Amino acid sequence: MHELPKLPYSFDALEPFIDAQTMEIHYSKHHQAYVNNLNAALEKHPEFKEKSLEELLANTASLPEDIRQAVINNAGGHYNHTFFWHTLGKDGAKEPSNELKDAINDIFGNFETFKQQFTEAATKRFGSGWAWLTIDKDGKLEVWSSANQDAPIMQGKRPILGLDVWEHAYYLKYQNRRPEYIEAFWNVVNWDEVNRHFLRKEI
Repeated sequence: MHELPKLPYSFDALEPFIDAQTMEIHYSKHHQAYVNNLNAALEKHPEFKEKSLEELLANTASLPEDIRQAVINNAGGHYNHTFFWHTLGKDGAKEPSNELKDAINDIFGNFETFKQQFTEAATKRFGSGWAWLTIDKDGKLEVWSSANQDAPIMQGKRPILGLDVWEHAYYLKYQNRRPEYIEAFWNVVNWDEVNRHFLRKEI
């Protein structure tokens, strides 16, 4: 059975940028629902219950058709949110490491250009979804966005940094002002964790 992972900080730890009420609802209601719905879907095919999130999402074509979309939606939601929580924080490094900084400069020219492209991807994602910085199969950094709860590993990409732009992630504090939420996000990126994701080799 998949379980809701422990949040690595208190609900109010990211104030004032992400409010405590949003964090509590987002984590304990929305993320929990993805876990519950994933477990319910896998009950129909017990042979898949022992597979990790990565195994489920990396080869969705192998999933039984009657649960495929439910697994994509809910394993993706579980995976994306677990990743997201750990790349947030206020007490770690304030900027990318030398290795990640060099890679960003190589691809985007400089950090500010990367930040602008990431912000644009998050702003222009229509409806619900995510903005990502990922590494592709050739080891190249790229900024893009995904719809709904589609996870980067479904396309063979390794996530480095992600931002949830579903309305439930920000509506209580920012209402329809998604750009303000995106700008606030840059104050709570845990670059220690982002750097760690960049340096590891596996998806």
